[in-house]
Amino acid sequence: MSIEVTIDRLGHQGDGIAAGPLFAPRTLPGEVVSGIVQGQRLEELRIVTPSPDRVQPPCRHYRGCGGCQLQHASDGFVAAWKEDFVRSALAAQGLEIPFLPMVTSPANSRRRAVLAVRRTKKGALAGFHGRASGVITEIPDCHLLHPDLLAGLPLAEALALAGASRKGALDVTLTRSLAGLDVAVEGGKPLDGNLQIALAQLAERHDLARIAWAGETVAMRRPAAQRFGRAEVVPPPGAFLQATDAGEAALRADVLDIVGPARRVADLFAGCGTFALPLAEGAEVHAVEGSAEMVDALDRGWRAAPGLKRVTGEARDLFRRPLLADELARFDAVVIDPPRAGAEAQMAELARARVPVIAHVSCNPLTFARDARQLCEAGYRLDRLRVVDQFRWSVHTELVAGFRLGAG
Repeated sequence: MSIEVTIDRLGHQGDGIAAGPLFAPRTLPGEVVSGIVQGQRLEELRIVTPSPDRVQPPCRHYRGCGGCQLQHASDGFVAAWKEDFVRSALAAQGLEIPFLPMVTSPANSRRRAVLAVRRTKKGALAGFHGRASGVITEIPDCHLLHPDLLAGLPLAEALALAGASRKGALDVTLTRSLAGLDVAVEGGKPLDGNLQIALAQLAERHDLARIAWAGETVAMRRPAAQRFGRAEVVPPPGAFLQATDAGEAALRADVLDIVGPARRVADLFAGCGTFALPLAEGAEVHAVEGSAEMVDALDRGWRAAPGLKRVTGEARDLFRRPLLADELARFDAVVIDPPRAGAEAQMAELARARVPVIAHVSCNPLTFARDARQLCEAGYRLDRLRVVDQFRWSVHTELVAGFRLGAG
C-alpha cells in the first residue's frame, strides 16, 4: 500500500528522511513523495511535490549507478548541505567558526577510480556497482571521471577477459600519472606465465605507464610518476592519491598557508609526499606514514628533486604507535591527514606536545570535530576551516583546518 510523506532532512548517506524514520533515496528536504514501505525504506518512489533545489541529473547513468548520490540536487544545495554537515559536527562538540569559501572540483576531473569489472557470457562489463547492489552499471559517459580514465574502460574489460574468474569481479584501479595510465588490479586469477604475457601485451596495446596484478608490477613502460611541488614521485601500485588535481591544489595551498614560516615540520599520515614535498621548499620535514613502500617512494622523489630542504621518512603505524609528545616537541608545525577513523591517540600526544601550529586535513567531519575538541580543550584555537569538495555529487565531505596554540 502506497503512503505519502514529507521529507524533513537528508541523512549523512544522502537519503531523504521522513517521520518514522523512513528513508527515501534521491529525495530532498521539503519534498512530498509517495512510495511503499519496506522496513524503514520507501520503495517505488514518486515525487509528488518537488523541491526547488531538484534538478535533472546531468549523467544518463545516474539512475543505475552508485557512484553519485546527489546529482538530483542543485550545486548550491549540495555545497550548503556539505558545509552544514561540518557545521553540525562542530556544534555537537561545542565548536563554531566561520568558513572560508568552499572549493568544488569540476566535473570530469576525477583522476583515480576503482572500477568493478567482470566477465559475461558475451564478453566483459566495466563500471560502478549500483546503489547497495552487486550489479555493475556501465559508465561510458560518466560525468565524474577524467577523459583519460574513461578511455581506460576498454582496457578494464580486456583485463577481465584475460584474468578474471567466471564468478568473481576484478577491482581495477585506474590512475592518471604524468606518463599515462597507471593500472592496479586485485581479485583476479593467480599470476602465472601466460597471464604475465597477456598483461604485458595489454600494457603495450593500450600504451600504459604501468600495470600491476595483486600488488606485483608486471610491466612498467614508463615511470608512473605524480608531481608534488618540485618533486616527481612514483607511488606503489594502487597507492592513495587525492581524488582530483583541483582538490589537491586547494588542500595544499591551505596547508602551506597554515604552516607559514615554520622551519621544522612533521607530516603525519604523509602518504607519498602530497604535502611533505611542497613543504620542503621552505622547511625541513619529517614524514611519517604506515606504508614502508610509500615512504621509500617519497624518499626517492625527494632525492631526485632540485632545491628542497632535508626530508626524513619513517614507516610507522600511527594508530598503534603515535609520535609521542617528546618526539613532537622539536617541531614548529605539524600537518596531519588521517584516514576516516581520525587520529584520537595521535591528537592526544599533539595536545601534550603543544606544537605551535597544526594543519589538519580530514575526510570525515565527525572524527575531525571529535579530534578538534581534544585540541581546543588543550588550549588550541581553531582559527580557519575550508570545505573542499573533491567528490562532486557524492556525500563525501573533506576539509582543511588550522589550529594555533593560545588565544588570539
